[in-house]
Amino acid sequence: MNGAVRSNIHQDRWRHALGKVGARIEALPHYRASGRVVRATGMVLEAVGLRVPLGSACRIELSSPDGAPQERFAEAEVVGFAGDRLFLMPLEELSGLSPGARVFPLGEGPATSARRFPLGDSLLGRVLDGNGRPLDGKGPLDEAPHATLATPPLNPLARAPIETQIDVGIRAINALLSVGRGQRMGLFAGSGVGKSVLLGMMARYTQADVIVVGLIGERGREVQDFIDNILGEEGRRRAVVVAAPADTSPLQRLQGAAYATRLAEGFRDQGRDVLLIMDSLTRYAMAQREIALAIGEPPATKGYPPSVFAKLPGLVERTGNGPRGGGSITAFYTVLTEGDDQQDPIADSARAILDGHIVLSRTLAEAGHYPAIDIEASISRAMNAIVSPAQQRQAQQFKQLFSRYQRNRDLISVGAYSPGQDPQLDRAVQLNPRLESFLQQRIDERAATEASQQAMAALLGGQA
Repeated sequence: MNGAVRSNIHQDRWRHALGKVGARIEALPHYRASGRVVRATGMVLEAVGLRVPLGSACRIELSSPDGAPQERFAEAEVVGFAGDRLFLMPLEELSGLSPGARVFPLGEGPATSARRFPLGDSLLGRVLDGNGRPLDGKGPLDEAPHATLATPPLNPLARAPIETQIDVGIRAINALLSVGRGQRMGLFAGSGVGKSVLLGMMARYTQADVIVVGLIGERGREVQDFIDNILGEEGRRRAVVVAAPADTSPLQRLQGAAYATRLAEGFRDQGRDVLLIMDSLTRYAMAQREIALAIGEPPATKGYPPSVFAKLPGLVERTGNGPRGGGSITAFYTVLTEGDDQQDPIADSARAILDGHIVLSRTLAEAGHYPAIDIEASISRAMNAIVSPAQQRQAQQFKQLFSRYQRNRDLISVGAYSPGQDPQLDRAVQLNPRLESFLQQRIDERAATEASQQAMAALLGGQA
């Protein structure tokens, strides 16, 4: 009797399991749509036989290197079309692509809907690539909640205003270029003037619940260096790093920037204060330029197609404050100025869409002045709304004295300056060593907001 009961139980379990499998089979479509690759030129593949929307994700069938029958696929995204031909951009370098290779759509809707990415607290302390896959060898992220990259835009009238100063740990910024919670700042610099070091100081010293770092288009060596030496162990514990180095495809670089922003949005929606560091916005623009030129978009300003200047605000506007009472994303974007040209089209466009800019000077860096912040060329558009009138007056007075000395530096150097003729210049000359000392800071030194303001008040008040 017991044997018969056990047999019935096993049969019921098998029926239940087969029923579930049958239901899944019934839900599958009765046919599988596919197209074929008819042309491969540079980074762009052309396919026919598919009708899918712009931005859809596809899988491309690849041949095995040894001729084995094992199936291999690579992901690609529809970046354009002409007539019945689709333009596909692969997410990684292809090997084994052959003429007539089959192309399968990944799912209905755009690629951001078909492809889902890990989010949440389990990513803290991790390093990921632009596809959301771990790079640090600490195991998979299967248990993390997954979501799409696409998010609905925030109503601009629903955003909380920028009204609280955030402590970034840099004396010159806290006192003279105060940054508010939810502000978006640009860090404008040429190569080798210390922008990565400054970003690392901000990451370690800024009072934020979570740090999201997007390393887009940088050299592979710099990724490891930033994580180990600049971000440090303390900063890494509360940070998520998304790395899409220069040797990845332009599409993956775009995706890496979008993923870093989506991670920051996820933490903001939980009510947290997030610091987003994106290095760099220029590499993001260059990746979009590569894609646009490859599919035939005409170049405009300095070789940048119009779509580049449409993409930039779409990325930047996703950051900032959420609704009142919610979280915030304070964002720092680095902008590379080619040959230290501040009129570079990407730099000019970034200045227009950001809430301020901090310019790093090569002249100061070469003179051993760190951080090499050019106070005269830098501005924080939200400063007047977040600091007291007394600090505004002190910051203005500081800049006037510093600028007065810089404009007369050559006269002073050759001995053509005669004290007593210009009281303001006399005071600027007297205070200049202290002004320059105030602007300099060691990499291991943290300058809190209150201490920075008190130091500036003592410097100016002591010579009133």
